[in-house]
Formats: sequence, C-alpha cells, structure tokens
Amino acid sequence: MSYISQGDAAREISKLSKLCVEHNIIDPELYDKYNVKRGLREKNGKGVLTGLTEISTVNGSEERDGEIVPIKGQLSYRGIDINDLVAGFIKSDRFGFEETVFLLIFGVLPSATELEKFTKLLAFYRRLPTDFTEDVLLKSPNKDIMNAMSQAVLALNAYDIHSDDTSIPNVLRQSISLISRLPVIASYSYLSYRHYLQRRGLYIHNPKPELSTAENILRMLRQDKKFDPMEAKLLDLALVLHAEHGGGNNSTFTTHVVTSSGTDTYSSVAASLCSLKGPKHGGANIKVINMFNEIKENVKDWRDDDEIKAYLLKILNKEAFDHSGLIYGLGHAVYTLSDPRCEILKKYTLELAKNKGRDDEAYLYKAVERIAPRLMKKERNLNKPICTNIDFYSGFAYNMLNIPNEFITPLFAIGRIAGWSAHRIEELTCTNRIIRPAYMSVAADASYVPIDKRSEE
Repeated sequence: MSYISQGDAAREISKLSKLCVEHNIIDPELYDKYNVKRGLREKNGKGVLTGLTEISTVNGSEERDGEIVPIKGQLSYRGIDINDLVAGFIKSDRFGFEETVFLLIFGVLPSATELEKFTKLLAFYRRLPTDFTEDVLLKSPNKDIMNAMSQAVLALNAYDIHSDDTSIPNVLRQSISLISRLPVIASYSYLSYRHYLQRRGLYIHNPKPELSTAENILRMLRQDKKFDPMEAKLLDLALVLHAEHGGGNNSTFTTHVVTSSGTDTYSSVAASLCSLKGPKHGGANIKVINMFNEIKENVKDWRDDDEIKAYLLKILNKEAFDHSGLIYGLGHAVYTLSDPRCEILKKYTLELAKNKGRDDEAYLYKAVERIAPRLMKKERNLNKPICTNIDFYSGFAYNMLNIPNEFITPLFAIGRIAGWSAHRIEELTCTNRIIRPAYMSVAADASYVPIDKRSEE
C-alpha cells in the first residue's frame, strides 16, 4: 500500500466530515424529554449544584418569595468581600497577589511575618530547573502561548521525583512551585515565540526574588526591564481579580473533575490551562480587544455617542466585526446587575488612562458600557439586566501596560492557578469519589453487517 497525496487526503477528510456530522446529531427535543441539564445548567440558567466549596462565593441573584431576583454582583474570597480585600492592600500600598494566594490556599489572611516568609517561598520556587528554559521553552516555540504553557507544565513532571504523590504536603509543594513558575514559563514561552516565529530579538531576563509577581512579569516581558509602580500595581490588581471565581467555572470544574481521578498535579494544571484557553472561557478577552480595535478604526469621533451607537447597531445586526451579532464584554453566567471585578478594574484602569493621557479612549469605553446594554435590550427584546464583565476593561488595561495580545489569556491563567490550586487541595481533602455524571444513550439498535454486504458510496 502506498501513501496517498495531500490533496487526496484533504478530499477524503472532507467527505468523512459529512459522514461524521450526519451520525452525530441528536434530536434537540430529546434533551427536554429526558430533562437533560445541558451545560450543567437549569432552565433558569442557574448552574446545577455538583459540589460544595469554602474557597469563594459568587452571587448575582437571590431568591425572594420563590422568585430569582437580580442583585448587585458579589464576590468573596474565603468569605472576605473582594472590595474589602483590594481596599486593604491598596490602602497599605502593598502588592496583593501573594497575599491573595495565601488566603485562597490556607483559608486565612497571613500575618506580616507569614506573608514575608510565604513571599520568600514563592521566590525560591520561581527558579526553573537547570537548562529547562533552553531544553523545553526555547526548543519548541509555539504561536499559542497557552499550549506552550501546558506543554511546559507537563514537562516539569519529569523533573519531580515525587510527581505522582497526591498527599497534601506534596501537592502543596507542587502547587506553590507552579504558582511561582507559571509567570516565568509564560513570559519565556512568549519570548521564544517572539524570537523564533516573529523573527525578533531574543532576550531572557531572570526574575528577581525581591520583586512581586506582577513586577517580575513586567521585568521579564520588557526588553529594558523598566516599569513604573502604577503599572505594576494595576497588573497586580488584575491578577488578584482573576485569581478565583467559584468551583463552577469551566477550568476550575476541570480541576475538580481531573483531580477526582487521582491524577498528578501537573496533569491537573495542564488540563485546566487547556480549558481556560477556550474562546468561551478565558479566551473571551481577546474578542473584546479585537472588537474595540475595530470600533476605534471605524468610529471617527470617540466622544460622539450617536456615531458609537450606530456602529454598535451594525455589530448587533451582524454587519460588522465578526458578524456574530454579539457585543463582547457584556453579560455573565452569574452576574446580572454588575460584575464586582469589572467595577474595581474599571476604576484603576481609568486612573492609569488619565495618567497616560488616553482620556478619549477611556471615554469610548465608558460610552460603549453605557450605550450597549440599553441597545441590546431594545434590539433583542431582553427583560433581564445586562452588565459589563471583567473582560470589558481588562483589554484596555493590558494595552496601556504594553502587554502583547498573545500574552493576555496567559495572564488570566497566571492569576487563576491560585484558585485551581486551592480547589485541587479542597477536592483531595474533602472527597474521595471520582466525578462521573450520567449520559443517556438514545442510539437505536443496529445489526452488524458483514463487510461484503455493506453499500459503497
């Protein structure tokens, strides 16, 4: 048997694709007939209760007299309101991500001494194994930084002689190590892509133990290693706001599912990274950035509400941007009246915009935030409230920090691994059952047909 040509292979795949789709269609009415919770959601949109957690609380509605009523969005880490947590470290003029990691994993706020020791622990584990950068990160450049990160995390398994040990002390060590190393892995993966695939200069800056996670990210990404305190603090805030969001979001639920199988920490984190990169999850922020880039190109006066409204109508009518009819950065699976993360990030993003002389751009974002929800409700005949989510302002923030687009979803992962680690430990501590929901087969019975009796197409 000889090889077929590339063209023949492509034609055969096209033909087989039609057969594949034809035999993978399930009658939509069957989902209602058997009361299937599609997307693990009830008919009212609320998630199916599949577990309990003490790590964070996410609320966007409450039940009053038997009815679900929208409320201002609430988010707390270990019972502490996110607004109070942020206000606490900002008032003290401190970076907050390291403190947040401690809170999420250990369940309590650290004392000054505990925080200092924990920060030194993170700095110790930030160092990559000898030759790892050259042998793993630089030798396999990838245009998809999230995939490069997943590959690198799995590669670290080979450097850990206790990789399969799921005892809490060992998992804690692995988790702290990965929380520390993921910013370095992400930065070097981007720089490898930048050099080998974009044909630009290569520079590798080592992280400094005295710097925070946010400061080190900016130091590693920038050729001159320079940044100002306001930039570092905004990035630190973004990491805090992305660190955790309940056990039901796709990547964190992935952590629970994969952990319940008894697998190792590296496999668990890699699986969650693969979940987060999806455009319906962590990758959604890129859609917001690209949408605003197109708005900026097509709206001549960024302070003209009528011109902004006209272009948003084009997007809703599938005449502009990606022709999906969606205005990205609006709406959330849980929040209805407001996303507390968005409100916090908005405040400090607009402060940086003023500092950098980008007031017109800031006005555009505020105008879209004000106009789009009303427009969507009118055009789509929606009765429920629509709020902006954290993705809405994060792109603007990262753009002012000169964060490349390829690095934006990886930044989400750098923050969220704190929550994944906390949930992995909670899953290992509190349950000992593999997560296995049911799927009902609705396939009709069929008989085996000998190959010489089958029809040829």
